[in-house]
Amino acid sequence: MLQEILTIVAALDLSIKHLDLEIAERLRPFEDQIRRIDEVTGLARRAIEIVLAELGWDMGQFPDAAHAASWVGICPGNHESGGKRLSGKIRKGNRWLKAALVQAAHATGRTNSYLGEQYRRLSKRRGSKRAAVAVGHSLLVIVYHMLKTGEPYQEKGASYFDERDQQQIQRRLVARLERMGYQVTLQPQAGAA
Repeated sequence: MLQEILTIVAALDLSIKHLDLEIAERLRPFEDQIRRIDEVTGLARRAIEIVLAELGWDMGQFPDAAHAASWVGICPGNHESGGKRLSGKIRKGNRWLKAALVQAAHATGRTNSYLGEQYRRLSKRRGSKRAAVAVGHSLLVIVYHMLKTGEPYQEKGASYFDERDQQQIQRRLVARLERMGYQVTLQPQAGAA
């Protein structure tokens, strides 16, 4: 019985290998774009292949990134009635592309990058699944703009949020120390600007 199962597994492995070679051959003309998109943190070769297979190369079919995200079904839900915010559930869309983006977002959450920090910040407040959908949305928007404009990806860095919100962080930390019973006065260091 085990021999039969191993024979089936070997046949499936051979079939997968054959299909991988076929995909690589068909994507050979687009290798430069794939290499540029591969610079985005969290997107592996398989995820890029799925994105390009499902979304295509020509972004002219979508007026903007929000339309592409809506087509994929990875945009945030916006169900409001009578001023009351109801379900924020994401809509149905391309399930294969959505699954690939969410999987890439989970992988991105373990990196020291802008998208990894975005995942960690959101997962603290909203949970890991919602954070993965949000980062998957960001990944899709990045790929959309890279394909539309041809510009390379520029990593903002994990400290982007801290640098952006520096004054807010200072106020929060001072208030926290004051609640602990300390009197705080801030003086910048001579070498820091």
